[in-house]
Amino acid sequence: MARKLLAGLAAVVIMAIAVGAAAATNRTTHRAVTTTAATQVFDPNDFVSVIDNPYFPLPVGRTLTYTGVKDGQTQRDIVRVTDQQKVILGVTATVVSDIADHNGTILEKTSDWYAQDKQGNVWYLGEDTVAFLPHGKTDTSGSWEAGVDGAQPGIIMLADPQIPDAYRQELLAGQAEDTAWIVDRGGTVSVPYGKVKGVLTTLEATRLDPGAYDQKVYGPGIGIVLEQALTGDPETAKLVSVSGP
Repeated sequence: MARKLLAGLAAVVIMAIAVGAAAATNRTTHRAVTTTAATQVFDPNDFVSVIDNPYFPLPVGRTLTYTGVKDGQTQRDIVRVTDQQKVILGVTATVVSDIADHNGTILEKTSDWYAQDKQGNVWYLGEDTVAFLPHGKTDTSGSWEAGVDGAQPGIIMLADPQIPDAYRQELLAGQAEDTAWIVDRGGTVSVPYGKVKGVLTTLEATRLDPGAYDQKVYGPGIGIVLEQALTGDPETAKLVSVSGP
């Protein structure tokens, strides 16, 4: 699968330039740029209370556990859909906790904020993240909130993702500038959790790290089942277990 993604990298780079340029012209409006004919528009009156997108469901109480490698060491991520909420730009977002550790030592804590519109698009409204560094230092870079300091809401998953849709996931200049592309639909992937069929694959890039590309694979009814870096140092996260609803 990764070979096919890399083979099409040149085309993706061209799309990245186009999407990045479009994003720059839309920073004064709450829009998430896509390659589809209809640009997704953020309307606070167009949201629902649940997040049940097939490729990014977030039922309250669900916990997903991942294991992998990052920064040269093993890492475990525990992602929990909490019952907490946060109002952002007039929309009530679900708070998702993500705690990463290495052999019990906490590396990073993040609260992500998501909400789903009536069409089924899942919007990404920001994150509050802190990385724990040596000697008691911390790093909060990458934190952002839509509507604050010019940050714009993005889309984490489209209602009907099709190849080669592209969408901006987040935008705070110099802090969060990720874009994703739908590159494959269907097929099966094997992770510690088991074999997952009917997966959706995306390619991600950020203007903050030109030339770096990541792959994410989503399972229907589950969400992310596999993440891996396609360039640079080895970095992976594989789904191990799912508990709760």
